[in-house]
Amino acid sequence: MDVAVGSTNPVKIDAVERTLERFDPRVTAFDVESGIPEQPWSVEETVTGAENRARRALARADGNYEFGVGLEGGVARFDGAPGVTLIMWAAVTDGERIERGGGPALRLPDRVADRLEAGEELGPVMDDELDTTGIAESEGAIGVCTEGLTDRTTALGQAIACAFGPFLTSQYE
Repeated sequence: MDVAVGSTNPVKIDAVERTLERFDPRVTAFDVESGIPEQPWSVEETVTGAENRARRALARADGNYEFGVGLEGGVARFDGAPGVTLIMWAAVTDGERIERGGGPALRLPDRVADRLEAGEELGPVMDDELDTTGIAESEGAIGVCTEGLTDRTTALGQAIACAFGPFLTSQYE
């Protein structure tokens, strides 16, 4: 299985490789634009970013890959759920159709949410809060906010599995 990933973030690449491990994938990263704001603020923006990355990665692969994968993290407010929620979406395309899958959702700490609402991005906010560098390329906010019960690679992997599922099973035919 040949897969073009629309990101050079090592966590996203690792998530694709681990999730598809049983298919012995050849995974290649392509630096593509998401076409959305740096900090997506809705399911719609987050899904659109994932779709754009999947399509653009496959286009950059010049017909040499079976699938394009796009991954995007964002935040949203949901009716009936308090606070600002971290969300993750994946999109997979074979060039003809596109499928989407969501990952875990997690309420962010209020102090983080307040900074996001003031216009900052999640990764840099988390780095500042934790006095770290590159949290988005390691455990991610989800790893920190779950005390390691999950991490960004695993969470993104769930979204990838859900987006790839319709391509791998006959249930959608």
